Amino acid sequence: MDIRIIAVGKIKERYLQQGIDAYLKGIGRFCSLELVQVADERAPQGLSLAQEEAVKAKEGQQILKAIRSNSYTIALAIEGHALSTQAFSGKLKDLALNKKRCIDFIIGGSLGLDEAILKRADLLLSFSRFTFPHQLMRLLLLEQIYKALSR
Repeated sequence: MDIRIIAVGKIKERYLQQGIDAYLKGIGRFCSLELVQVADERAPQGLSLAQEEAVKAKEGQQILKAIRSNSYTIALAIEGHALSTQAFSGKLKDLALNKKRCIDFIIGGSLGLDEAILKRADLLLSFSRFTFPHQLMRLLLLEQIYKALSR
């Protein structure tokens, strides 16, 4: 299985990077995993709705360029399907059995994902109805991927 996580922005907190590195090392025993970072756009407080959409569109263009044409694309979105750890593990196994060996996970920026990304995705996945920092989502996603692959 060949997995990529395409995420907006860089990890700034050292503790998050340490956790990410630990999971990457563990996951490396089971599959190929690559982190692809695209630049985040400035999004100060108080943007109008139109300005927020413009930021998401710019980030979305970069994400679309990074998505592989042959990948099964899973976008992390609050409005997506919530899966248990067991169901997520089953989903990854089903994809592998159905020869969907390239999987691209998408994590948006602080404002979320552009509509074009949501439409492009094969699956919208929700970790919770809570809003989490997009940098923390990388660590949470890696933890779930590790659990799924190590079962």
